[in-house]
Amino acid sequence: MSISNELAERIVRFRYENLPGEAIREAKRAILDTLGVALAGCSEPAVTLVRKVLAEEFTRGDSVVFGSQQRTGCLNAALINGTAAHALDFDDVSDAMGGHPTAPILAALLALGDRTGASGKQVLSAFIAGFETEIRIAKAVNFHHYVKGWHPTATLGVFGASAACARLLELDAQQIGAALSLSASMAAGLKANFGTMTKPLHVGNTARAGLLSALLAEQGFSASSEAFEHKQGFLNVFNGEGTYEENKIFDGWADPLEIVDPGVVIKRYPCCASTHVAIDALINVICEHEIAPEQVATIEVWIHERRLEHTNRPDPQTSMAAKFSLQYCLVRALMHKDVVLGHFEGQAFLDSRCRDIMQKVKAAPYSDEQFHPENAYGAEVKLTLCDGKSHSGKLDESLGASKRHPLPTGALERKFENCAAKILPPEQTLELRNVVDQLECMSNVRDLTSLTVPR
Repeated sequence: MSISNELAERIVRFRYENLPGEAIREAKRAILDTLGVALAGCSEPAVTLVRKVLAEEFTRGDSVVFGSQQRTGCLNAALINGTAAHALDFDDVSDAMGGHPTAPILAALLALGDRTGASGKQVLSAFIAGFETEIRIAKAVNFHHYVKGWHPTATLGVFGASAACARLLELDAQQIGAALSLSASMAAGLKANFGTMTKPLHVGNTARAGLLSALLAEQGFSASSEAFEHKQGFLNVFNGEGTYEENKIFDGWADPLEIVDPGVVIKRYPCCASTHVAIDALINVICEHEIAPEQVATIEVWIHERRLEHTNRPDPQTSMAAKFSLQYCLVRALMHKDVVLGHFEGQAFLDSRCRDIMQKVKAAPYSDEQFHPENAYGAEVKLTLCDGKSHSGKLDESLGASKRHPLPTGALERKFENCAAKILPPEQTLELRNVVDQLECMSNVRDLTSLTVPR
């Protein structure tokens, strides 16, 4: 049996009644987080420009455009809302995926759910099916796929979005297989565009492509059943022969579900996840030793070379690029003991005091002596003070990166409320949070999406 057909046979069996309670809880956490950051991101320039270009195509439709009074066709809504969900680079992360798992799935799923009037249980089971699919494919191709230069949120997220939408439409296995094979020809996204508006557009385009694949498959659109394993298929073209392990797609499938273990990483800071562990390590040092910015002569930082490659940006020229500047993010952490949305708004990245301190930051990849060779998630920082004293800190992973180091109680809820408050009044923010918490009780997901429209 081909890969797409075997995946389809497994996806079609997802039922809400068969899902463990922990999977439902983790799915709702991911959905709440992504809704919050999408609302906060819906007025960002990248999203505004996408809406401007699509304005002439807006016709009457059922699907909500987050943060606005507009409704449009589900494909346009998936594109716009997906871009918004990633516009701030604040959405959740999967280390196995090497990207952001929820945004492409949820943007597609809610746009389609608006059109079909799906129930909360249908949305949850479809979401978990899509999540399992994209992470399983990621395990087969990473990290060669990531290092080669693909943006996995897009190139792998398209399969998650496609699987989730196909499941919501209750397609049969043959149709789901076609949708996945179609998605293989729609996968796109280059890491060269990190730090620009194109990165969040990847997610919008991915959500739209996954949804389109499912809708076409529903109508009988054909695609090769060997789109993954063919010598000119996804695995060989995107990765290359000998750089993937297709058995990892199916070995241990859903046992446990990927949404349960390892689950998602909820981001604490609105910048590239590869900077987070270094931020945490630096904040620990300055808090422990009560270090003020003016005391610091140099900052040395070491992170994994795979992560340093796209975050070693000592002179970011845009607010988007600042999100991918390890130097900028560390200096903001030094100055404020936190990194917040305001640090990436307007011309904040040009702050003269911040720029002066950035000259003191030296970044390098860490060695096997500093961290175990299999650890790609650690960071070490060393602050040398003007009086010659030095203080160091080291972490194997960022706070919230795993169940070993969970987020503080209430951190997700506070993050959601802070993000949603950029668009929604407080009472509506609380109502939306409560609705997500009881999503399985909802008979029509439009009751949720309508709450993303400011009253």
